[in-house]
Amino acid sequence: MARCVALVVAAGRGSRFGGDTPKQWRDLDGRAVLRHSLGALAAHPAISAVRVVIHPDDRALYDSAAAGLSLAEPIHGGVSRQDSVRLGLEALEAEAPDLVLIHDGARPFVDFALISGVVEALKAHAGAIPALPVHDTLKRGESSLITATVERANLWRAQTPQGFRFPEILAAHKAAKGRELTDDAAVAEASGLSVALVAGSEENVKITTIEDLSRAQRRFEAPGEVRVGSGFDVHKFRDGDHVTLGNLRIPHDFGLEGHSDADVALHALTDAILGAFGAGDIGHHFPPTDQRWKGADSAQFLAHAGALLAAKGGTISHLDLTVICERPKVGPHRLEMAQRIAEILGISQGRVSVKATTTEGLGFTGRREGIAAQAVATVVLPPIA
Repeated sequence: MARCVALVVAAGRGSRFGGDTPKQWRDLDGRAVLRHSLGALAAHPAISAVRVVIHPDDRALYDSAAAGLSLAEPIHGGVSRQDSVRLGLEALEAEAPDLVLIHDGARPFVDFALISGVVEALKAHAGAIPALPVHDTLKRGESSLITATVERANLWRAQTPQGFRFPEILAAHKAAKGRELTDDAAVAEASGLSVALVAGSEENVKITTIEDLSRAQRRFEAPGEVRVGSGFDVHKFRDGDHVTLGNLRIPHDFGLEGHSDADVALHALTDAILGAFGAGDIGHHFPPTDQRWKGADSAQFLAHAGALLAAKGGTISHLDLTVICERPKVGPHRLEMAQRIAEILGISQGRVSVKATTTEGLGFTGRREGIAAQAVATVVLPPIA
């Protein structure tokens, strides 16, 4: 799969918004405006990494907004948005992703379908942007008087994220340095790149004024949405003297084989939480081909899934885990496992159920060849997530 990086531009001062704090750092339903888009982008299965371009004075605000998310160091922006994007792209040059999605940090309601549409269009085009057709009659005016009616046919309202093949948009931005272009699609057009239009969303609004922020806040007043995700994982036995289950080291005649610590219980729970809000699976976020995760503590996988859910404004209502094996005996450890899971996720232990069963000697678990686990996660998401 192509490596796609989301570059979020959040270095602006927001002069039209007013006040001492730029709009991307203002509170929206208990989280910074920027945090909403970071959560959606970081959770999308097509996006490999998220980088943020910020003003050098905003580091403390950024650290608060990005807390709990596995993001690389932010990039310092420039005087204009165009400068900031170019500096962001140049900072990505060493890792050379295949694709880049450039998103305005003041658009908090970007959704999964919109992101997927942009990424899909990049299979056939050098660039793609979400856009909405113009339906209103357009007027040109001067001194509060109409000077002309503008033909609205074939006019579109551009949104972000705007997606591009990385080498092409990097070269285009370098070539456009010093020019004043209104968005990244205009930069691409100036270099002769083909940019496709994909379906935008009326929900994908940009916060420009204090009134926009007030309208955005009203979207959260409806009841939350309950969603359910499931997870399943298997690891086979290997030589060893213990297994790791539910973040506990349990003595046993064998160990479990896996790239990380092979904690089959936490892996199933991680997939269940990610599945509840369409964030892919554990292999996408922590690929077994990446040596960083060799022997890793699976608690960080579970914590990451919980952080992504929280970044979208979601909460865990209940987790139900079943461990399936003949040996070792899980029953004596169930309460401690539930306590550790709750601690990792920062939730009440009463929201975690841990059960154990056997397959009555049937199948690979019955033959004592390994351990399986299945999990169900019930979460509550804001109405606009």
